Amino acid sequence: MQITAAVAEHTGSRIELEELSLDDPGHGEVRVRLVATGVCHTDTITRDGDLPLPLPGVLGHEGAGVVDAVGEGVTEVEVGDHVVMGWAFCGTCRNCRRGETKYCDLLGPAVAAGVRFLGPRAGESAYRRLDGTPLSGHFFGQSSFATYSIALATSLVKVDKSAPLELLGPLACGISTGAGAVLNTAKPEPGESIVVFGAGAVGLAAIMAARNTPATAIVAVDLHESRLELATKYGATAVVNGRDADANEQILAACGGRVDYAIECTGVIAVVEQAVSLIGMLGTAILVGGAPAGASFSVEHQPALWGKRIVGTLGGSSSSAEFIPALIALQAQGRFPFEELVRFYDLAEVETAIADSLSGEVIKPIVRISAP
Repeated sequence: MQITAAVAEHTGSRIELEELSLDDPGHGEVRVRLVATGVCHTDTITRDGDLPLPLPGVLGHEGAGVVDAVGEGVTEVEVGDHVVMGWAFCGTCRNCRRGETKYCDLLGPAVAAGVRFLGPRAGESAYRRLDGTPLSGHFFGQSSFATYSIALATSLVKVDKSAPLELLGPLACGISTGAGAVLNTAKPEPGESIVVFGAGAVGLAAIMAARNTPATAIVAVDLHESRLELATKYGATAVVNGRDADANEQILAACGGRVDYAIECTGVIAVVEQAVSLIGMLGTAILVGGAPAGASFSVEHQPALWGKRIVGTLGGSSSSAEFIPALIALQAQGRFPFEELVRFYDLAEVETAIADSLSGEVIKPIVRISAP
């Protein structure tokens, strides 16, 4: 079928709308009519060359929509179902079998090969220009900057039709990444402290999640007072401006002298090192932010011997099938109000959405594509 998609032609280029041809769904695949998709920092760094998707290609990986057609062997969903498009995964490796599908052994080809990574048509792209030239798709198993998308049925999360579908796409990545860093990775015990570095979409989601835990100190660190005000609104018990000369002292004081969990959402190497230095004995630094490709950081050896842990997390860990419905339920109960962070754009405004996100004008952009 013919679709409209936002195509990144080459590294650093503007993302422009184009008419493309999309395959019918094959074995185990589903065609989804996109209702909306979030715009994530990962889309930007991929366009700019820090994630190796071959370009030209179709980005987007926070999609939500309606099942339009199903391929042979699909039993998980049927036409008309409302779905959030989770990350693709193989389902058979050790990590997938343990329920940690975000750490699939085939994660690289699943998210950024630009072609199908499983099934009888593995190695082929379902996306072509109208002259028949193939281009990359299947980004994170979905390429949701498009009116229609092909995905593996196993990566889709069926949601109740009463849920606000146009709002739910960011639960596939950005919002669940922040929330999962707290709920699935940190899992704070009563009286423990959490410090969140960076109060953007991911960091604010972490703070909202932390409010639903027994942590008694939730500290937000950012450079912008407006973001710190939002952090206070959504659950931070204290805020610190990272520009302050005594920022570290303020952080420690707000935590009662002991940082148990430092969640680093900026990807700025100096901040990563700051987060690691501040955690106490048996403390955990959780790395969330995406630093540029090839970046590295240093850790002082002796304090690291004091039981410190440095842990990376992808997509909030756990599996989309388990975690996304839980976050939808928390949002419906008013306990996870991420809907207050979003601004909506049209598909033709993808570049504007990216620019507004990078400038800090908007916390979480969502591109509307069609009616639910």
